[in-house]
Amino acid sequence: MNLTKLGLRIRCISSRRFFGTRRRKYPVDPEEANKLPVFQYNVSKKGYRRVFTWGNIYTGALGIPYMKSSDDLEKQDCLKYPKRVRIGETFEVTTAACGFGFSIFAVKSETDEKLYGTGINTDSQIGYHEVRQGKPLEILFQPKPIHLPFKNPRESKVIKVSAGRAHTAILTNEGIFLLGNNAYGQCGRSIISDENYIMSNYVNHIEKINGKTIIDIECGQDHSLALTEDGAVFSCGWGADGQTGLGHFDNWAEFSRVKGDIESEKITELTCRSDFVLALNEKGKVFGWGNTEYSQMTEANEDQQISTPRHIKMLDQLGKIKSIATAGSFCIVVNDDGNVFSWGYGLLGAGPEAQQSKVPIHIPSTLFGKNHFQVDSKVVKVKCGLYNAAAITNFGDLYMWGRNKYGCLGLGNEKN
Repeated sequence: MNLTKLGLRIRCISSRRFFGTRRRKYPVDPEEANKLPVFQYNVSKKGYRRVFTWGNIYTGALGIPYMKSSDDLEKQDCLKYPKRVRIGETFEVTTAACGFGFSIFAVKSETDEKLYGTGINTDSQIGYHEVRQGKPLEILFQPKPIHLPFKNPRESKVIKVSAGRAHTAILTNEGIFLLGNNAYGQCGRSIISDENYIMSNYVNHIEKINGKTIIDIECGQDHSLALTEDGAVFSCGWGADGQTGLGHFDNWAEFSRVKGDIESEKITELTCRSDFVLALNEKGKVFGWGNTEYSQMTEANEDQQISTPRHIKMLDQLGKIKSIATAGSFCIVVNDDGNVFSWGYGLLGAGPEAQQSKVPIHIPSTLFGKNHFQVDSKVVKVKCGLYNAAAITNFGDLYMWGRNKYGCLGLGNEKN
């Protein structure tokens, strides 16, 4: 039982009645039990959230000041276990995202400071922060506000944030805002030759796409994906591996409609961490496109780059898919029963050695806490980094596996 979500009511009965010198027969008289006092404990306020980070501390992405001589960190270059960070104590953080060496946090606020970023900022992916003599900081070790050109700051709301290698996308009730590196058009605007991104304070605002409200945004490594209210997918950015899904391998600087096998489908979820994309429709069917050199799609006639979305038919036998995730070289899905399947190349969750599989491997449910005492435990959500994966169960438990460089799994060690 998750006690953080509800008040705990306890009726106290003296232990002597059961284990002391005066043993009594079971059961306790209900009328007698009802006369006993009831104590009400409010374990925590409803909706209260804390923020924890772990992994490489050098880049500043953890929001924890790095001091080389810190005794607390024992002069290590990483946090091998989750540590609570201050921004979660100062603000009500509503959503967050990890980029390549930087992090973004959205907070509840009635001002225009609804977004904070920390970490690598060489391309202004966490905003323009001028400090002294006009020279911006290339690394921030603590979260700093990112100012967005909201029309109505008091009523504006950040819904989701997503981050790529050096660009950031923010979904709000006023549309999407994109900032950072745009060398391939990943911010949905014209590419400017020799643009100086470290000195850039340009934020691209797109209110709607084709007159439709944008309901989701997802950043790949150097491209961006947007989902509109009618289930249509749009993309822009780096396309050398077909990851834009636009039917070609060119870079594209404007959000354009992705067609192929998803053209007539209502897509509900998008996922991409690098250069391969998975899309999920309302019926639980999965589609994919992009770099497939690691067997992410075995039905692609051995093509290593697919520029048009295709239905991944081999997943139909798994039942209705509820959650999807892609890493740099492997994929994960969860079906309606909470079973987790992985395929591709890497540490797939099926043993300590990297392996390659062209078909989905069922990761045993017991590894996610299902046993005789928790028969109804099941995975409800999966996410991926470049080389690792995470799963959350219906009990709110977090499980991680994969490569563990810099302790990014949060397990207290650096073992894969």
